[in-house]
Amino acid sequence: MRALVLALLLVPVLARAGAVQRFHEFLRDTHGARATFEQKVYDRERRLVQASTGSFTFLRPGRFRWTYAEPYAQLIVGDGERVWIYDPDLKQVTVRPMARALGSTPAALLAGSADVEQAFAFSEGGSDGGLEWLEAKPRGDDAGFERIRLGFGADGVRAMELSDHFGQTTVLRFGNLERNPALAPSDFRFVPPEGADVLGQ
Repeated sequence: MRALVLALLLVPVLARAGAVQRFHEFLRDTHGARATFEQKVYDRERRLVQASTGSFTFLRPGRFRWTYAEPYAQLIVGDGERVWIYDPDLKQVTVRPMARALGSTPAALLAGSADVEQAFAFSEGGSDGGLEWLEAKPRGDDAGFERIRLGFGADGVRAMELSDHFGQTTVLRFGNLERNPALAPSDFRFVPPEGADVLGQ
């Protein structure tokens, strides 16, 4: 679940706009971003089973760099054609074609192309915890998630929640957002470290 969460949606919006409208404004106006995140995973009884922190950058479409710092290091890089997942403790790299790795995933919502309505059905999710929520349900059966919720505050998306088919919920909170910073495609290139095992295509 860590691999493709990629929560990148913080974009200034009108306070009165609905969550669906805010999301479309994000797609229109936000071409790249960087921020920090806190991620927590809960089981079906809402018991905390995992907590992690890190940072991310993205440049749409399809380029992102997602770095887990604590408690275990992991790097996920999308270069526009492939997704690379590097585990430094195992000295292992997994690589997958971008189209197959994204699909109807959170990464497709955030770092993918603007034409996401082919993969997701969107609806208003109401107000909760001081945020306006967008519901995104994958249209396909192989997404790995039952639904994704995006929470918007006055200054943009502040949270993301993902519910999977096993009853687990992943909750992300974002901070220190910089929207549309100067990013180059070279920032999203990945070269497997010497001696690392490379699995996949």
